[in-house]
Amino acid sequence: QVQLVESGGGIVQAGDSRKLSCKVSKLTFKYYNLGWFRQAPGKERDLIAALAWSGSDTFYADSVKGRFTVSRDNAENVSFLQLTALIHEEQAVYYCTAGDGRSRAGLNVAEYSYWGQGTQVTAAS
Repeated sequence: QVQLVESGGGIVQAGDSRKLSCKVSKLTFKYYNLGWFRQAPGKERDLIAALAWSGSDTFYADSVKGRFTVSRDNAENVSFLQLTALIHEEQAVYYCTAGDGRSRAGLNVAEYSYWGQGTQVTAAS
């Protein structure tokens, strides 16, 4: 059974950096596109970063462009999302996903077949 397990969430202050990880098992990881979504309380789940299987194409939502970086380690079957300059409104559950490999990064939720359980990033009060 394919498993995606995120880690790295926690309590953050405005301006903080955080690196989220997603360990993937039971999948030929290197041939899959990767994506990261987030869902804030009362809001829809939105794609914020994506990476094609080859690494040749990436996507970032405008709100995170220049601050977040998606990457992968094919030897360890891990997807990463580096968060920097976090703002309070980015408190959310962050989900990693995997979908069939394509030449471009996946832009639609329908392109992703496998999902993790999510990791919570909480803004310090």
